[in-house]
Amino acid sequence: MSTPNSDTPPAPVLDRQQLTAKLAAGQPFKLVMAASDFGFRAKHIPGSIHVNSHKESFSSLGQDDDIVVYCSNLDCNASRALIKKLHERGYTRVSHYAGGLIDWETAGLPVEGDWADPPSSAPSSTSSTP
Repeated sequence: MSTPNSDTPPAPVLDRQQLTAKLAAGQPFKLVMAASDFGFRAKHIPGSIHVNSHKESFSSLGQDDDIVVYCSNLDCNASRALIKKLHERGYTRVSHYAGGLIDWETAGLPVEGDWADPPSSAPSSTSSTP
């Protein structure tokens, strides 16, 4: 059983409904997936940018940006580690979508990436008949 890192600075936690509302409202913010390069390429929430906390490249993030960080799931520590590093570098407008990609995808919300299923818009016309 994993426990949250006690050294992680507190960050407001968003649930899926809050994140979808924030996206729908068109509020300017950076949605950041804390993952390996492979993990981000495989699947991520549309509109996300990738930050690998091990590489510590935050050039795509401004100090005053509203930032929402997520990773794969509730037990993933990559988002917590990234939040800690952002706070250490003076970023103050950081929140955490703790449910992460699994919570998002389980709800049937769209994902993009090499492993994402193509959007289902219409029934396939290539069905075979016996």
